[in-house]
Amino acid sequence: MHDFNSASLIDLGWDSHVADAFIPYQTDHLPGRVTRADRGGADVLEATGPVRATLGRGVLATLAHDAVAAPTVGDWTAVRHWPDGRTTIEAVLDRRTCVVRDSADTTSAAQVLAANVDIVLVVEYLDPEPSLGRVERLLVLAWRSGAQPLVVLTKADLVPDPDGMRTEVAAAAPGVDVVTVDGLSGTGLDALRSRLAPGRTVVLLGPSGAGKSTLVNALAGAPLMPTGVTRGDGKGRHTTTHRELRVLPGLGVVLDTPGLRSVGLVAGDDAISAAFPDVERLAEHCRFRDCAHLSEPGCAVLAAVEDGELDERRLTSWRKLGREAAFQARRADARLRAEELAVWKRRSMQMRQRYKLDPALRPRPR
Repeated sequence: MHDFNSASLIDLGWDSHVADAFIPYQTDHLPGRVTRADRGGADVLEATGPVRATLGRGVLATLAHDAVAAPTVGDWTAVRHWPDGRTTIEAVLDRRTCVVRDSADTTSAAQVLAANVDIVLVVEYLDPEPSLGRVERLLVLAWRSGAQPLVVLTKADLVPDPDGMRTEVAAAAPGVDVVTVDGLSGTGLDALRSRLAPGRTVVLLGPSGAGKSTLVNALAGAPLMPTGVTRGDGKGRHTTTHRELRVLPGLGVVLDTPGLRSVGLVAGDDAISAAFPDVERLAEHCRFRDCAHLSEPGCAVLAAVEDGELDERRLTSWRKLGREAAFQARRADARLRAEELAVWKRRSMQMRQRYKLDPALRPRPR
């Protein structure tokens, strides 16, 4: 068994879950956490330092039928160092949590943004006007991941009433804490630092220009990430071009991501319900159990909109995200069925070719 510095791995988030998952590989592999991934392999941080690893045979075999299994930022892996100098990732350990979005193309394949995350920071700017719909969408992704969501509102120094705007955003994020910060002056950072801890992993999700990189630098107290200048229209440029894991001394691990222009949903009813608990609570009082909340008599949701208890924008967003998640699920099912059919077609063709070469292999009629 290889010896390694468990203390440094604990700083990276090593815990009993990862240790148990690594047991089958401990004889001739080393544990490591992916800090950056691309098609050619991944950068992995081991206890002794960073290494560059290509994908091993076992991982490649898994990818042939499950693209989501590709190593991604935050993954724990079993790394093998070969006598000829090669370094390969031989296994991706089971993920405790996983931030996933729809690829938003014709393949309907999901994309893993980050793995083994404890807290998802939904970062939204206060200037320009924050998008409540985007916050709700990212919160659905956060709840679906299994991690704890937290909304962070940046650029508080650029608006006259940050507390009032925070209240508006908080109404779109019931059950989730909302923190207002200014990464340049440091206002509000203490409230955010209190959520961080050694071994804890945080991922930042949000649009370009939201100040994610500035926030990381402010938390670290050092310029770890490049920052950009806001464009004339108030929107930001991409300064983070890839997902990357960074260790913040004494504060744990942070995963910065490029600005998300579009976020396709990969979510079930549970994630939608968690992001819209106010709508779900009202729905429990509808006259009909299968109420669609469109025009049915005795609909408690529609009554709440009429009374001003529920914002109509909130109901519209709930409907939209629910439809989108259901559509993505149908597309994924169709893709899986098509893949299974393709596998059976290949097997049938292979068997027919074998029968031609050796008729004795053909099944005998009963």
